[in-house]
Amino acid sequence: MFNYSRAILLLRTSRSTCWSNLKTISNPVYYNHTSSSSLSIWRRKKEMGKEGLIIAKELKRLESTPVRLDRYIKSHVSRLLKSDLVSVLFEFQRQDLVFLSMKLYEVVRKEIWYRPDMFFYRDMLMMLARNKKVDEVNQVWQDLKNEDVHFDQHTFGDIIRCFLDSGLPSEAMAIYDERRRAPDPPLSLPYRVIMKGLLPYPQLREKVKHDFLEVFPDMIIYDPPEDLFEDYYSSSREDSERNN
Repeated sequence: MFNYSRAILLLRTSRSTCWSNLKTISNPVYYNHTSSSSLSIWRRKKEMGKEGLIIAKELKRLESTPVRLDRYIKSHVSRLLKSDLVSVLFEFQRQDLVFLSMKLYEVVRKEIWYRPDMFFYRDMLMMLARNKKVDEVNQVWQDLKNEDVHFDQHTFGDIIRCFLDSGLPSEAMAIYDERRRAPDPPLSLPYRVIMKGLLPYPQLREKVKHDFLEVFPDMIIYDPPEDLFEDYYSSSREDSERNN
């Protein structure tokens, strides 16, 4: 009898300890609305299922008729499984279909399973930057601020570099200022990623270089020759004129 009671007590203690450990591990996942790369659905990109393929094709067909498009989204898209909805949005982002991506972006944020996620916002911002959609960038940025989403330093660096490579230096520097106000400690690698993207913009690069040396005074920065700066500037100007 004594041994049986002791066994029951040990089992209950073991379960209690296990549950306590599980809560300790799980709690940090949504800290500051950032996401673990191993758990975020926005990091597990999958191929679309059959229904997702049908929905994506129909959305593209209805893109030019807003009234019918909105009606179809309400009647069909909201019934998609989470994995299919995520996959359709990924595909539209990959194809740089800005209008449809923004439509699905709004749908996702209304879903019952939606949680603020830095990877979700990172992918939207990068897609909008590639297509130079500044108004949409401002909208998405305001949404993430309202939802208290915080990027880690490496993600900040990747986003800023994308904006620079897309010829949006003003927007990139605005995000850079946000990065400097972030609570987590600065890292050297994101600075280097940003400075490489700033080669076509020597004055802005000097500002970031100055900030970098204030934070990391003992580190060395490689400055390319002056003519390389000129080559980058000329190439950037030609691309800008060609796009306009």
